[in-house]
Amino acid sequence: MIKILQFIFSIAVMITAGVFAQAPVLGATSDFALFSSNGAVSNTGLSQLTGNVGTNNGSSTNFGNVDGVMHDADGATATAAAALTIAYNQLNSAIPNFFPAPLLGNGQTLTAGTYSIGQSATLNNTLTLDGGGSGNSVFIFKIQGAFSSAAGAQVLLTNGALACNVFWKVEGLVDLASNTSMKGTIIANNAAIILNTGTSLEGRALSTTGAVTVSGVTVRKPIGCGSLILTGPAQPVLNSVACYTIFTGNGTVTNTGVSLVTGDIGSNLGLTTGFSAINVTGTIHANPDTSTAICALDLANVYAFLNTLPTDIELLYPAAFGQNLVLTPHTYQLNAATVLNGTVFLNAQNNPNAVFVIKINGALSTSTYASVVLQNGAQAKNVFWKIDGAVSLNDYASFKGTVIGNNGAINMNIGSTIEGRVLSTSGAINTVGINAQMTAGCNPGSLAVSSAVKNKETASVYPNPFSSVLNVKLDNENKESNLTIYNAAGTRVLGKVLNETLSSIQLNLPAGIYFYQIQSKDGKVQTGKIISKP
Repeated sequence: MIKILQFIFSIAVMITAGVFAQAPVLGATSDFALFSSNGAVSNTGLSQLTGNVGTNNGSSTNFGNVDGVMHDADGATATAAAALTIAYNQLNSAIPNFFPAPLLGNGQTLTAGTYSIGQSATLNNTLTLDGGGSGNSVFIFKIQGAFSSAAGAQVLLTNGALACNVFWKVEGLVDLASNTSMKGTIIANNAAIILNTGTSLEGRALSTTGAVTVSGVTVRKPIGCGSLILTGPAQPVLNSVACYTIFTGNGTVTNTGVSLVTGDIGSNLGLTTGFSAINVTGTIHANPDTSTAICALDLANVYAFLNTLPTDIELLYPAAFGQNLVLTPHTYQLNAATVLNGTVFLNAQNNPNAVFVIKINGALSTSTYASVVLQNGAQAKNVFWKIDGAVSLNDYASFKGTVIGNNGAINMNIGSTIEGRVLSTSGAINTVGINAQMTAGCNPGSLAVSSAVKNKETASVYPNPFSSVLNVKLDNENKESNLTIYNAAGTRVLGKVLNETLSSIQLNLPAGIYFYQIQSKDGKVQTGKIISKP
């Protein structure tokens, strides 16, 4: 009886091992988004890559800023090449339990397991990988020839399936057509990999021997499956700096137009002028005082802390910063004057405590409407910019994080916004019709709030953006309020008494950013920003 049970158990184990595929050990190769053990790795166009890029025998060419480290024939690539051989052998020896037709997709749904195709294969339309409710479900595809896709083909993951548990072992050329959406780690054996324009890959493209060529693609190393959770570096202790939104240790602070600021404003060696108390939730330090002296000392310490942080990733093309570049929690360095063109995304990978530090050894400027966008739990309070030079945020730029300029002036031009702080160790600061809201960190007892500014909003202003009609809804007790609207240059464009709980106001304003002020009869003031669209 015991022997019969042992036999049944052995059969069950064999069946289980056959059905449930086992992921290979990628080792050092897991750090790479694109890699060849022996072959060139090249790019054309604008590609967005998260993960290291390199080759152990060849060169990596024509890549822009990469959210990873570039490696050519160094210790890291040698280790990765050895690890890739091991991973390939593990996949090659995996016992298949499914034998699909060579044409994958067209609405097909597959469950976890090892799939073997004894010839070349093609992906067309949609292929769905169903994890069966488990994030541990592994999918292995063993293709004994080339692998290609039709334009727009896609792999979808459902029911807990993760890209980090999907593997494609291909014995031939991998050629993914334009706009293919692919999932998983691709290992081409003794053959090249081509990712055409618009292809997106949540995974890796790796070749044992062969060139890897990409053109205007998005490749992001998958997360999960025990991969390291990125936290970024330790962040500095701001102390009194946390209560200042606009500050310089040495220089004037001047404003023109209507600027809305939450947090203190001041200079430790210079005058602060042009700000209206009704638009500032905090203290305007018109002249240097004890508070500004303490802030100057704390700011010097914060700068020193950021300046000495070790660099994880160097972004090699400072003049081409932005352009939809995605950054993950790390310490980055740019070693020349930097221009933010378009958008840079900060992706916390669902870790709300993740820290981003961007260190620029030169000036920072932005294009008009440039923006810093937070993704997947990223918070402005955890973002820090250390800039050794002047800072210029161009018209309507939208910024996130604490900006610390060292020995350089800071200009925030008309309509620019920041969720964070603009600080300079030494240099004048000039603002023109901006919106600056400090992030968390200030002890409320140390932030002197103007009595003219109410602590909670009592009016709703919508829609925002608006076209021709702006609605203002007041609390019942705040009827008979005065509404004033200014353009970004500070010129008043509307003044109106609001006598109803809900007022619908016809407006014919040029497209752009405007600021409103609602003052109730008891002296409370609410301010905010609205946008007029064409």
